[in-house]
Amino acid sequence: MDFEDAISQIRDAVDRQRLVDTAVALIEVPSHTCEAKEVADRLSLLLEEDGFAVERPDAGWPEAPAVVTRWEAGPGGRTLQFDGHLDTVHLPFVAPRIEDGTLYGQGSADMKGGLAAAIEALRILRHTGILSTGSILLTAHDHHEAPWGDSRQIHGLIEEGYVGDGVLLPEYLFDRITVAGRGQAVMEITVRREGDRIHEVLRPDDTPDVIEGAAEVIRGLKALNAELSKTTHKYVGTESAFVGQIHGGEIFNQSPVECKISGTRRWVSGRDTAELEGEFSAILADAADRTGTIVDGTFTVVRDAFQVSEEDDLVHALQSAHTGVTGESLPFGNKPFVDDGNCFSSMRGIPALTHGPAAEGAHTSNERVRIDELVRVAEVYAATAICFCGTR
Repeated sequence: MDFEDAISQIRDAVDRQRLVDTAVALIEVPSHTCEAKEVADRLSLLLEEDGFAVERPDAGWPEAPAVVTRWEAGPGGRTLQFDGHLDTVHLPFVAPRIEDGTLYGQGSADMKGGLAAAIEALRILRHTGILSTGSILLTAHDHHEAPWGDSRQIHGLIEEGYVGDGVLLPEYLFDRITVAGRGQAVMEITVRREGDRIHEVLRPDDTPDVIEGAAEVIRGLKALNAELSKTTHKYVGTESAFVGQIHGGEIFNQSPVECKISGTRRWVSGRDTAELEGEFSAILADAADRTGTIVDGTFTVVRDAFQVSEEDDLVHALQSAHTGVTGESLPFGNKPFVDDGNCFSSMRGIPALTHGPAAEGAHTSNERVRIDELVRVAEVYAATAICFCGTR
């Protein structure tokens, strides 16, 4: 069977209503990060009703065990993993609805819609029998969205060996092949002084100024960012140090005892995160020395940076699949956000590519995705498996 015939069989095998029903079944169960047990149970039941054997490893989060299923096409070949998170950001729940071919609801874009498309791809492959070697591993989990989650469950799955030879993640990025992406850490800083709050005109002259201390920290981070911006890296651009919040003081004419700063640090592949944290600590220590304040901070790595070779077999497989399904090839590019694909690359060196529907409204109360896009993703995922795992 040639590839065009395989694409035709895949297209004929897509059950649009079944795909939509799966997405709706997942979206209608609220699942804020660290609260995904009920939706994980729902997914497990859906897969079991479809005849798939399901495993429920704790993977470091027994409050909501992960969902794992494996489907073996035949001996030999490689394993392609479809990985998705079931949790959503902490915004008010929005129930699913369909209007004019668009699916709305919390998680429709990020990423229950994409996960439903991956599940449909798995069903297609089993139904058609066009994949004769290799296997599909589907994993779904909690603890994805920061700052509520700390990625412990995806780390647990990887550490316990729930990994394929390559990974596809149906996050809402559709217009490129994500061969590189920056790592991210969250910086939380507290600048404080001894003593009590006091009226500005009554404070002793030698009272440390926590606002000044915070300003020194910010100046240090801004200087670092300016230095980082001088070097541009292929696909991902520059590293960065960003300040997004500063809070200090109770009222306008009181000398405060504490000021808080938060922001992000992003870096490229090949950097040592321990060195990055040391660089951060040095900026805080310098600010403390300059202002006589006490400066403490945390540098919490959310995901490490990654890079996938443009010649990797998974890259070729996704490119061939996308071209076969849509008639168009994808450019190489960066992944602007961090997701669980970074973990597979940094922890095990497993190629992981993010490709999902052209969805909108992620991390808002107006998430939405065209149903046609979910169908496209299902077709691309099934076709990628044919190219990556092996064909009859």
